[in-house]
Amino acid sequence: MLETLRRHWGYEGFRPMQAEIIGEALAGRDVLAILPTGGGKSICFQVPALMREGICIVVSPLIALMKDQVQHLKERSIPALAVYSGMTYREIDITLDNAIYGEYKFLYVSPERLRSGLFQERLRRMQVNFLVVDEAHCISQWGYDFRPDYLEIAAVRQIIGPQVPVIALTATATPVVARDIMGRLGFRKENLLTGDFARENLSYVFRKTDNKMGQLLKVCGSIAGSGIVYVARRKSAEDIAAFLRSQGIAAECYHAGLPNDARSRIQDAWKTGETRIIVSTNAFGMGIDKPDVRFVCHYDLPDTLEGYYQEAGRAGRDGQPAYAVLLWNRSDIARLRQTVRTAFPPLDTIRDVYQQVYTYLGFAYEEGKDACVKFEVETFARRFHIPARTAYYSVKYLETAGYWTLSETVQIPARIQFTVSRDELYRIQLGNADTDRFVKLLLRMYTGLFTEYVPIDIARIATAGRYAPAVVEEMLRGLSRRQLLKFIPAINAPMLTLHYERLVPRNLRLPQQDYDTLLGRRLERLEALVQVVENDGECRCRQMYRYFGQEDAKPCGKCDVCRLQNS
Repeated sequence: MLETLRRHWGYEGFRPMQAEIIGEALAGRDVLAILPTGGGKSICFQVPALMREGICIVVSPLIALMKDQVQHLKERSIPALAVYSGMTYREIDITLDNAIYGEYKFLYVSPERLRSGLFQERLRRMQVNFLVVDEAHCISQWGYDFRPDYLEIAAVRQIIGPQVPVIALTATATPVVARDIMGRLGFRKENLLTGDFARENLSYVFRKTDNKMGQLLKVCGSIAGSGIVYVARRKSAEDIAAFLRSQGIAAECYHAGLPNDARSRIQDAWKTGETRIIVSTNAFGMGIDKPDVRFVCHYDLPDTLEGYYQEAGRAGRDGQPAYAVLLWNRSDIARLRQTVRTAFPPLDTIRDVYQQVYTYLGFAYEEGKDACVKFEVETFARRFHIPARTAYYSVKYLETAGYWTLSETVQIPARIQFTVSRDELYRIQLGNADTDRFVKLLLRMYTGLFTEYVPIDIARIATAGRYAPAVVEEMLRGLSRRQLLKFIPAINAPMLTLHYERLVPRNLRLPQQDYDTLLGRRLERLEALVQVVENDGECRCRQMYRYFGQEDAKPCGKCDVCRLQNS
């Protein structure tokens, strides 16, 4: 176990709980591990998977994180694959064949892919050593981020057999959610390992204020080093970053509406210290490995303790003193309560949005099953004159009901494949000097163009051939119109995966009881957060840890409440 860790990662020892979790998995037992953010969850399944014959199936909801983990494994000479929304049928087909016949150790799969017949048929032929469920709280309807696609994991387990151990991982789960996770994953015996929620180096400070900008400046001025400021809206991220820059602080905003290249540039500048502060929506932070974050400041209240604990925990992963600062006032709480109500549009509105989505995508009744298409909520909302937030929350509710899955923004490069033989292509080239030069450039830069779709880089082709990128795209489209090749443009958008054909209105099941239950649970989680925020008579940490089931937590001695009581 330790030898595997040293050989592949160069570490001389495990972090707390890692060895115990790995030991349970190697003993063939199902295990649910609750490890706080930054606890090193990936080591808990990557080490045992490398110690056993076969391939490890990893279910993860975050495409960007899947890609990062696959890349990190490859950099350590550990072969890994991934299957997710936006890939062509042939790309998925080849990837799954490689998982069966290649020398690969890890196959990452996004949850909406689990239900496909192609995946399930190939899975039967794989030698699976472990089934890993990342972000395991997503399988529980009691949890704060329920995703119905996770329920398909039960079918996966039936295919691979109950003898294959399950390693389920999450950073936050209440006792009720933990029991639900183990039940839904078909644990042969309940087996829960929980890390210590206490972070000795992290001080929680809650500030009630009507002057948040002033307080934020004080935070930036009194705590040296890099930080993250979390806000609720994209516009707020842009405005606050601009304000901090006006005060001489190197700050950038970050949110899902920025182009991928801009997000990558901003991340890199922050990681290297060129940018000191990132002001972001909750789109930022998942999978970001920067241990020396000295503070995380919540400018706006998050809507759950689970979300707050995860985001605050991104400070001080290096073990050095760090701060989690939360700024709040009464209007924040009123806004949050209103936001929860907004997140549950009336059922009649949700039913209308269901039909409008299929109309927007061009599917008639009884069409659309298993389609995976680009879908931008803002564009859809403008087309049907629906408020963007109403459209978004309606789409998300229908996802919770299991009708479709809306993925995060997917970045997939353009792809081409020639549809004529080399001889035919050669004859065509002779008749046109521009076509001849362009085709020769493609053939020099890429192999396999006659047998499969090949990912291409438009900008790289443009540089090599001294074209404008727009000219390259137009030339590819021209060859496609002449049926000489197939051209799939790059995708940089959220993807909507439809699980069923379009239903007539009377067959669309959205029970009022389910709606009321989901709304009630959402309100309960909000009120749990409000209670911790408003209760300044008991240690903040004790309150939070009790929510997560750690009843015997001692006062931390460092939060704003403890410091006031000890002064």
